[in-house]
Amino acid sequence: MKKYGYVRVGAVVPEIEVGNVKFNTKEIIKQIKKSYNKKVQIVTFPELCLTGYTCSDLFFQEILLEKALDGLNKILNETKDISIISIIGMPLSVDNKIYNTAIVIRKGKILGVIPKTYIPNYNEFYEKRWFSTSFDVISDEITILNQVVPFGTNILFQDMEVQSICFGVEICEDLWSVNPPSNSHTVNGATIIFNLSASNEIIGKKEYRRNLVKMQSAKCICGYVYASSGVNESSTDVVFSGHSIICENGSILCENDRFDFKSNTIINDIDVQRIMNNRYKNTSFINDNKSKNYRKVLVNIKDKNEKLIRSYTKYPFVPKNETKRFERCEEIFKIQASGLAKRLKHTKIQKCVIGISGGLDSTLAFLVITRAFEILGIDNKNIIAVTMPGFGTTNRTYTNSINLIKNYGATLKEVNIKSACLRHFKDINHDENIHDITYENSQARERTQILMDIANKENALVIGTGDLSELALGWCTYNGDHMSMYAVNTSIPKTLVRYLVQYIADTTKDKRSKKTIYDILDTPISPELLPPDKYGKIKQKTEKSIGPYVLHDFYLYHFLRYGAPPKKIYYIACKTFEKDFTKEEIKKWLIVFINRFFSQQFKRSCMPDGIKVGTISLSPRGDHRMPSDADKEIWINELKGK
Repeated sequence: MKKYGYVRVGAVVPEIEVGNVKFNTKEIIKQIKKSYNKKVQIVTFPELCLTGYTCSDLFFQEILLEKALDGLNKILNETKDISIISIIGMPLSVDNKIYNTAIVIRKGKILGVIPKTYIPNYNEFYEKRWFSTSFDVISDEITILNQVVPFGTNILFQDMEVQSICFGVEICEDLWSVNPPSNSHTVNGATIIFNLSASNEIIGKKEYRRNLVKMQSAKCICGYVYASSGVNESSTDVVFSGHSIICENGSILCENDRFDFKSNTIINDIDVQRIMNNRYKNTSFINDNKSKNYRKVLVNIKDKNEKLIRSYTKYPFVPKNETKRFERCEEIFKIQASGLAKRLKHTKIQKCVIGISGGLDSTLAFLVITRAFEILGIDNKNIIAVTMPGFGTTNRTYTNSINLIKNYGATLKEVNIKSACLRHFKDINHDENIHDITYENSQARERTQILMDIANKENALVIGTGDLSELALGWCTYNGDHMSMYAVNTSIPKTLVRYLVQYIADTTKDKRSKKTIYDILDTPISPELLPPDKYGKIKQKTEKSIGPYVLHDFYLYHFLRYGAPPKKIYYIACKTFEKDFTKEEIKKWLIVFINRFFSQQFKRSCMPDGIKVGTISLSPRGDHRMPSDADKEIWINELKGK
């Protein structure tokens, strides 16, 4: 899995006894071996876990410091035959001072020792009574258990094979400080940060801590693995919960249940390729701390994982949580409507023209116009909604179009395009019985011409209805539905369009509107450019031609948002959709996606102004700049294994 950029990490909260180094050592060894058996490559333990964080003045006892070293020696000996990297917290005497340290070990060797920088000495914390800060460090190398090892905060650990797999370490309060060491670690190359912590519980602290870890991983564009001391610490004055969190770039991959008296572990796969792609794009991610000379310790992070434990959502553009989805839909709708309102306000135009097909995209765009008019105080009669029946229009979509327009009090215009298209076929010498691309696209262009000319006549803006998925695949007619005067759906993928329309249906109070929109939601996706079947039902179904939108939106998200190579997209798609599609189907439609994405760029290079609402946009003026004649060969060959 390392070739795809994955590193399996773990955070362990071990069962401990305060001051009982022998017990703690035994449990740490046990948990290291359990993590290794779960194919974890790097695992971290909490702060001072070898002795217990709450030893207080016992840290001044020479015997405790000696036993801690004995415990470390035993851990080294007991784990020398396994390749897992472990990070253990313990007190350490160096140059006449005691430091709160993280010891990084692998196969019986100490790779490095990191002292804590920010020593809390406020409220319930009295660490300055026992420990010195890393600012007091004299030696940058120390001898521990007959091993000469690097000592300091300017140490990073880098994989010998994949240089982007590089991690740094900070300890508890370091994260809570104004300038966490992880800021410097990450701009100097660390893609993963491990934090050994001892954060006690008080009301509200859990959420604050979660947000802190999330935001640090977002700000530093990194993976962040956090392990805090557990409930077995002393409860003399405070209680610890053993909160563990694994984050990646602002998202929590997993966290544990707190207040567990037994040892517990969380494990997940951090995607370093994804992290690096975000860093490549973010020009603000720079090294402005050049004075710090980092030392990189090269390590061999063994790759023995064949299957991901990390899961991916089938709908990356749609929040799983219903409450969050509702909030997201409301936010998107506001963004769309505000963008259109601004354009109308600037142009001093009081009318919009839109083609209504009875499908999801035109319904969403129509509803956006109604919200923009509401913002500006414009009567819905100024929405000129045009239904243009053609050869493929069914009674269902036609009826829904009429009802939608009437329900919202817009101005209805009906222009049947059949005769105009037949005349056009005659002019260009095309047989009307040949239902090819000329037959289909002539209808799309006729409709666009009608909308544009009505807009000229009425001094109105033509509002585009095409969505992000259609733009990615080029599933639009060049200079047909591809064109408008302002496009409100260009950043909305097909899988999200449905939820936005559903949101409006669920929240509208008008029963007639609700009924109409629900029926539109139940209608198959189709351009309706080919005649219906003998029963008058939609015969031309888009997803049979180009593939399932749920797959294409998944491909688009990982391809564009994170620059994932085709093989990796195929790998995670097979895992994500293993119950829905065969591997052959997933590969087939991924090849279609790549082919169309490259071949259809010329349509995106001249697309109209439109509103960005999410992290992905295909605007040639904004997020995505790509030559229209770029070659797709290396992407296709990579997927085919050539």
